[in-house]
This record gives sequence, structure tokens and C-alpha cells, in this order.
Amino acid sequence: MDLEYKLKELKYDYVRVQGDLEKVENTGNNTVPLEKQLVDIENQIKETKDKIRQQK
Repeated sequence: MDLEYKLKELKYDYVRVQGDLEKVENTGNNTVPLEKQLVDIENQIKETKDKIRQQK
């Protein structure tokens, strides 16, 4: 998969999960699973950016 495309997908997923997290927070439900998902996406974004830099 093209790394630039993967990075765009990850950023889209991050924004989507952030929106979901806000909805869950407003209802007073458990946000821990979504927070963990955001951290995982952040790590994937960092790794993908590092790979892109290595290619240049």
C-alpha cells in the first residue's frame, strides 16, 4: 500500500474516532477503549511518517 495513502487513511480514522470519543464523553460512558484506539492510531501515524522520511 502506498504510504501517503495509508497516512491519509490513518488521519481520517483519527478524526472519526475523536468525534466518536466526544459523543461517548457527552453521554458519560467509558471512553478508555476509544482513548486507547487514538493512541494506537497516533503511533501508526508516527511510524508511517518515519517510513515516508526514510524513503526520501
